[in-house]
Amino acid sequence: MPKAMKLAAPLLALALLSGCATGGVPSAAGTKLSSDAAVSGQITVWSWDVAATALKRLSKEYTKEHPGTTINVVDIGYDNAYDKMSVGLQANSGLPDVITVETDHMPAYIHQFPKAFTDLKPLIGADEAQFDPSKISASSSADGKLLSMPWDSGTVALYVRTDYFKAAGVDPNKLATWDDLITAGEKVKAATGHALISTDLSTGSLFQMLLQQQGQGIFTPDGAINLTSAAAVKALALIKTMNDKGLLDNVKGWDGRVTATKNGKSAVMPEAVWWIGTLTGEMPELANKITVVPLPAFTAGGTQTSNDGGSTLAIPTQAKNPQLAGSFVKFMLANKDNQVSMMKDEGLFPSYLPALDAPLFHAPQAYFGGEKVYELFAAQTPKIPSIIYTSDNAKAGDTVSSAVVAAVLNHQDPAAALKSAAEQIATATGRKIAQQP
Repeated sequence: MPKAMKLAAPLLALALLSGCATGGVPSAAGTKLSSDAAVSGQITVWSWDVAATALKRLSKEYTKEHPGTTINVVDIGYDNAYDKMSVGLQANSGLPDVITVETDHMPAYIHQFPKAFTDLKPLIGADEAQFDPSKISASSSADGKLLSMPWDSGTVALYVRTDYFKAAGVDPNKLATWDDLITAGEKVKAATGHALISTDLSTGSLFQMLLQQQGQGIFTPDGAINLTSAAAVKALALIKTMNDKGLLDNVKGWDGRVTATKNGKSAVMPEAVWWIGTLTGEMPELANKITVVPLPAFTAGGTQTSNDGGSTLAIPTQAKNPQLAGSFVKFMLANKDNQVSMMKDEGLFPSYLPALDAPLFHAPQAYFGGEKVYELFAAQTPKIPSIIYTSDNAKAGDTVSSAVVAAVLNHQDPAAALKSAAEQIATATGRKIAQQP
């Protein structure tokens, strides 16, 4: 599920709860789940949009295989989801048996409510290694419990307008590094007049994508603020360089990005696999004009992917029927056939790596002129760098976005902008700024 279109409500909900007393959370870690427990009765599952559609569809298959069970899937709507979850966690009441949580929000809940979620590791055991490692990292507690099960990944690659690159005489398959892409962007602009990338700089999402590509997040593994690192400066300097060269088209929000792409404002879009659904659903006229290549690396031979979006399923310790909830979560997510069907029917790209061997992920896609684009995303998914999220990611996000604007649009030195942001986050959170080598 695309993260970029769904930010304000969850960040507000998490920010409001940051620093709140957690007296309402349970003192125990919930029921110990069993992978082969007998199940019966009913559960309620909260989700939204296509995720809810997938859960409803496959719940019918589950109840056929498990007579005497009932799965009630409630589409609570995205706008209300995190308010409801946050209030229920704080009160330790009112939550269903299973909740959908976006990957980058789960770590904040784990930090704030460490005993509010059931350990799912007993359900899958050694099969934990069969999931996208970056998602496992985001779903795990400091003591090694798996507090939500990865669902879909937001594997990132580079979508390229082939007609623009052809006009500029550039081969998109030879874009090994970001420097290569900047050089290509200058040629494309000279030949076509179009920008290189359309993005909303005010969200900071491009910066965080580039930071994760280098294996880092806003915080270090021990929770220190990591914005003064060489990787952070390099990511922000890259964005500033592109803007200084006139290669960025600064748009507003999700709708701005969609409109810019539809209108052909720019030549490439570094985006997640779910962007395919946006292209095919809203821009059929661009069929056969777009190819997908790996994200350019910062240095030749370096990592060529990142992550944007994705979700998990979690079982609150207040669940009324945790064994049935666990059985259903495992059925949905640690199951190759079901993961493949969710990709086919709902466009949810699996975090469960065995599913990526299915023929669907190696089939030609007509929209892309017969290219096997899912094969590229399948190959890159296990390579997504794992990063650390903390309970203060929500607080830090706005400050990071302001630093991006200060450097890119207001011409501040990237290192100085990030240092200032780190100091502001330190004041707001009490965290230390990481010492850099």
